[in-house]
Amino acid sequence: MARQSISFTEPNDEWLKSQVDSQEYSSKSELVNDLIRQARSQQKQIDWIKAKLEKSEKSGFTDATKEQILAESKSNLNG
Repeated sequence: MARQSISFTEPNDEWLKSQVDSQEYSSKSELVNDLIRQARSQQKQIDWIKAKLEKSEKSGFTDATKEQILAESKSNLNG
């Protein structure tokens, strides 16, 4: 595992310490790694949503009603 030296602002350091003190995490490193994993997961979700939005924007407009769009969406989800 790579070792890094990082600095935290006082409020962030106090928060990290409180999380370790509450035994939620065994160390600041474990907590920081967990926060990074969460951020990476969120970024994957954001990227997926962005891709879907870009695809939708490129697909153009429709004359279908909202009911027709909903029915088609449900049909696509159900196979």
